[in-house]
Amino acid sequence: MIYVVFVEPETPGNIGFLARTMKNFGLSQLILINPCELEHETYYQSMHAREIIYNHQEYHTLGEFLERRDIDFAVGSTGTAGGSYNLPRIAITPENLAQSLNVQGNIALIFGREGDGLTNQELELCDVVVSIPTHESYPILNITHAATIIFYELFKTEKNYPVEDLDEASLDEKQGLIEYVDDVLDNLDYPHHKKRNASIVFKRMIGRAFISGREAHTLKGIFRRIRDRIN
Repeated sequence: MIYVVFVEPETPGNIGFLARTMKNFGLSQLILINPCELEHETYYQSMHAREIIYNHQEYHTLGEFLERRDIDFAVGSTGTAGGSYNLPRIAITPENLAQSLNVQGNIALIFGREGDGLTNQELELCDVVVSIPTHESYPILNITHAATIIFYELFKTEKNYPVEDLDEASLDEKQGLIEYVDDVLDNLDYPHHKKRNASIVFKRMIGRAFISGREAHTLKGIFRRIRDRIN
């Protein structure tokens, strides 16, 4: 199941436009996080996708949604991708995402506010971040334009979701692996800020790798032995 998540939308019309482009690419699950009031313009701009608006769900925060809907893989989007030292904003392209996305379970495609996008704290909740290369003279895309590009890249691969016969590591398996790494970092007496950055880096690496359940099990065994050796 793919959920399209719009965080704190400010313009009623953009919600309608987003619903319309969702239907263009066969998506139907719209989640609004603390949205503006839906008005006539919302339904008017959605055109033949009004049922997506009628059936949308709302949550107060992104964290609440991710926890309550049992999301297995969260994809954040940003118009301001960061370099190597801005860890929450290290991003891949929509094409990279589409070529690698083999996840069994619930996927969230998360789009931020029209003005400010997603915060670093919200991006840290995501397994991977995607950004669309644009010309430097006007680098920021409208939310619905960005969504359309990402939806298209996913759609053109002609993958079915969830993918069959894929032993993708579960959310619990991935989280358990991250916890083992955090244990190792604790035993290495890492400074708090460096531990936090290292944990984010590892989480993003796991997100980009799309590891199998067997791979997660093997890695947990390795990190468990490292942890036990240095205790």
